Amino acid sequence: MKIIKTKFSGLIIYQRVSYNDSRGYFRELFFEKSLNKKFIFDYISLSKKNVIRGLHLQTKNPQGKLITVLNGRIFDIALDCRKKSKTFGKYFKIILSDKNNKSLFIPEGFAHGFCSLTNNSILHYKCTNYRNPNSETGIIWNDKKLNIKWPIKKPILSSKDKINQEFDKFTSSKKFLNSKW
Repeated sequence: MKIIKTKFSGLIIYQRVSYNDSRGYFRELFFEKSLNKKFIFDYISLSKKNVIRGLHLQTKNPQGKLITVLNGRIFDIALDCRKKSKTFGKYFKIILSDKNNKSLFIPEGFAHGFCSLTNNSILHYKCTNYRNPNSETGIIWNDKKLNIKWPIKKPILSSKDKINQEFDKFTSSKKFLNSKW
């Protein structure tokens, strides 16, 4: 497994090892020794093409997330919401797919979102904390100030994601001001 650091502190790309032959492949997903984090919660999501999920984060019970695409291809975004970070308010983007065999570790204090570029994109998340609906919040996907260059113009959104707040409103909210990162 190759570890690739980014300009964002703690945000790491993993280029995983794959053993391919005529039967298919066998892939390594995670080595505990490669990341000094305890993962206690896993979940999977399935998305159609043109679905955008996010940008999501938890404020009281922040989650570090290791994102792996098991099927399909996504445009993945990690937005740094850590108050004292040198990259506060900036985002990292990457294409993750079952073909490029990369995973992304997103540390606590980042908002995460993605756009599914194929039908049946299946993501596996390893999380450092449990989901806590009371500390969940979201930042609107098309915030003009963030200027994220999404690969589509008319996404399929959940009703919850349609009403996410702008980054400036989030950073002046009680949830942000009382956050643990």
